Amino acid sequence: MNKDLFLQAAPILQEIQDNGYEAYYVGGAVRDYLMDRPIHDIDITTSASPDEIEGIFTNTIPIGKEHGTINVVYNHENYEVTTFRAEDEYEDHRRPSEVIFVRDLYKDVERRDFTINAIAMDNQFNIKDYFNGYSDIQNKLIKTVGNPYERFNEDALRILRGLRFKSQLRFEIDSDAYKAMQEKIADTEYLSIERIIIELRKLLEGTDASIVYPLLNELQFFKYVPFFKSFNTSAIEIKDPIKLELLIAIMSFKQSSNISLSMLKISNDSKKKIQKYITLFNKLPDIKTKKALKVFVYDYGISTLSYILDMKDTLAANQIELGHPLIFNIESIDEINQNLIIRQRSDMMVNGKDILESLNQKGGPWLKDVLRNIECAIINQEIPNQKSEIINWVKTHVEI
Repeated sequence: MNKDLFLQAAPILQEIQDNGYEAYYVGGAVRDYLMDRPIHDIDITTSASPDEIEGIFTNTIPIGKEHGTINVVYNHENYEVTTFRAEDEYEDHRRPSEVIFVRDLYKDVERRDFTINAIAMDNQFNIKDYFNGYSDIQNKLIKTVGNPYERFNEDALRILRGLRFKSQLRFEIDSDAYKAMQEKIADTEYLSIERIIIELRKLLEGTDASIVYPLLNELQFFKYVPFFKSFNTSAIEIKDPIKLELLIAIMSFKQSSNISLSMLKISNDSKKKIQKYITLFNKLPDIKTKKALKVFVYDYGISTLSYILDMKDTLAANQIELGHPLIFNIESIDEINQNLIIRQRSDMMVNGKDILESLNQKGGPWLKDVLRNIECAIINQEIPNQKSEIINWVKTHVEI
């Protein structure tokens, strides 16, 4: 078991304890430690109030003080320290109307979503497990803390989180919890698309995504989600963990949707990736020669094409043609990539200005096509990447 991150944070717990308060590690880091999985962020919970934490430590940031969270900076690392808290009634199935600070660890963990996330651990690696979370870890069971209907009614995102944990951890969902998911799934329409996307992305990249994705359709989850509700998501199959962008591209490509990606509130980079995949799907059937493949590798890069090949089973399940395997394969792509003469247009020894001067012409739409033809000719070694050779080639091959 990897204790390093906990040991690095241990002085924070000790300092809080030395000042007369309780302090524990809690949440996903404890769960992953007990499962011997990689540990990422350390969360600390304490009986000390936010003001008391600010009084104990000199370097703090009040990132969420009204909710009880203070960021403690220690050895150039940031640690979120949150006061034990109970929560009042929830509004719109997503947020508590009031946060109440308490001094009792039990009160804090009883408000958490699943038993596997409700285990606290002190700096001596002793656990406090009020809801048998460790037993559920051993039995590979996702079970809510207390009544599942109440937990999902409080925050409908917990439904998606439970499914995400099933995908990532390969656990089973407790039967009562799944029944509650079925009954409360409509409440997910109250969730912001940003919160949904964060969880959905993790779920789709989980080890058991191919098992959990059909459950999303069985629960009719997508009918409550902007953008996705415009698609027949049940008609899409996934065979392996998949990036959200590729799933959206497959849906859009197969079902010819003009639904705006802006509804998803994803980054511009993600939108570009989706469009890139769709364009790639349209071009794949035309990759029938090594010459065509060279330009394809130049345009899309080995990283994207390697991923597409990794996802060949999912693409095939959705009737997306990959091209002939004797041409479109990782060995050919890797060889071409290693021997590309240029990797981007700026690597060419000429630019648009050079072309205009050599032909004594004014700019226009034709110039874009000429530069593209030069790129392809260099990539396929029809001309060397030398200015004089390119200019001579342009003079003999370009008609305006």
